[in-house]
Amino acid sequence: MRLLVRVLKGAVLTAILLVAGVIVWLSVAPPELLRVGTGYAAKMVCSNVFLAGRDPEAVLALDVQAPGHPLLKLIAITVDTENKVVTTRMLGAFAAGTAVYREGLGCASVPDGDVEAARAVAVPSMPPKPLVDPATPWPAGEQTGPTDSRIASLLADPALGGPGMRAVVVVKDGRIVGEAYGEGFSAKTPLLGWSMAKTVNAAIIGRLVQEGRLSLDDDKLLVDWTDAPHASIRLRSLLGMESGLEFNEDYGDVTDVTRMLYLEPDMAGFSLAKPVLAKAGESFSYSSGTSVLLTRIWMSKFPDQAQALAYPRTALFDPLGMSSAVLETDAAGTFVGSSYLYATARDWARFGQFLVDDGVWNGERMLPNGFVTAMQRPTSASGGRYTEIQAWQVGPGDEPDESFGLTPETFWLQGHDGQVVAVIPSERLVVVRLGLTPSKLGYRPQKLVKAVSDALR
Repeated sequence: MRLLVRVLKGAVLTAILLVAGVIVWLSVAPPELLRVGTGYAAKMVCSNVFLAGRDPEAVLALDVQAPGHPLLKLIAITVDTENKVVTTRMLGAFAAGTAVYREGLGCASVPDGDVEAARAVAVPSMPPKPLVDPATPWPAGEQTGPTDSRIASLLADPALGGPGMRAVVVVKDGRIVGEAYGEGFSAKTPLLGWSMAKTVNAAIIGRLVQEGRLSLDDDKLLVDWTDAPHASIRLRSLLGMESGLEFNEDYGDVTDVTRMLYLEPDMAGFSLAKPVLAKAGESFSYSSGTSVLLTRIWMSKFPDQAQALAYPRTALFDPLGMSSAVLETDAAGTFVGSSYLYATARDWARFGQFLVDDGVWNGERMLPNGFVTAMQRPTSASGGRYTEIQAWQVGPGDEPDESFGLTPETFWLQGHDGQVVAVIPSERLVVVRLGLTPSKLGYRPQKLVKAVSDALR
């Protein structure tokens, strides 16, 4: 008995010392790093609760903490469902993070904690979303029919879907021929595409080009860019990630991208102040800051913020029937065109089909002639990996797509943690794969796309 008491006392003492050590470490840890962690957690929980209807504790455990960063394990959340505000703290006391939901705009990270200022954004007055008839064949409706027998066994193979798979949708000749969902997810669950938003944001720009309100050769793109060298940056240079602007896209620490997403209420304001390090067109630098700047540029073409905030729905999402799509803004009201678009897998597939059809939908040309071709065309500055308009010519990883047997015309939307839409126009094939699959796991969606392509030939 005495031995048991000594063991218990030792365990309690160890636990006390461990907690004390963590508290001391948190008190001296870089405050910005802690705020990035809590800001990320607040934003992820907020969007998944108020857009996707998921349980907040499940989101915290699976989406925020499961990747394994030790800081994230210390975060606790509070969800105010009445005011639609999520707050997070480290061990209940350190580095508060805040996110707020605004109807039609999704959730915004509020790094300065000024929720009322974030709520003052001019939320657009929008008509009801068009009804998508469940009895009408997809893509006009939601009727999909039975899974193609050639695809069923492929979608049942966990090696092809990959670890953490949440949704796979296969579209052939304009019809869904197979789909699969991970546990807890369905055809009705909006899922985050991360950097796949960049390509959708580019399509919104394409709509404005089609309407004559923008040109790929425009310069003097922002009122803040009146002097050289910023004034000479052209729209096409930003779209190809060849502007020469400084931006550090490394993750895992407080860099430009994490600072922009989780420490800056005005993300575009942060990015536009970056210096120019190289002549436009001479070097490739993948940059989420660039994509947010692209959003600020196209939004500036409207007389007021409310009209700009309504545009993605009226110009793209509603015409394509993407009724679940929500492109979120920052606290200042600028769309985060680099990262934050939620949509169901079927709606991501609708966008892929739109690209297969060269920007034509229901007989109407919605993107300029050649725009989707430029989305496919690789740039020399990127070494042939990135395209002229916010897409990838190769899939994730260092291996060329040809090594998997995919045709070189395959092009990709790609996002953090394993989000992809593969588009093969000549095969009229779209493959959507969404999940929570960190790159360190080495999953390659090219194998899935190749297996599907072979099965449908």
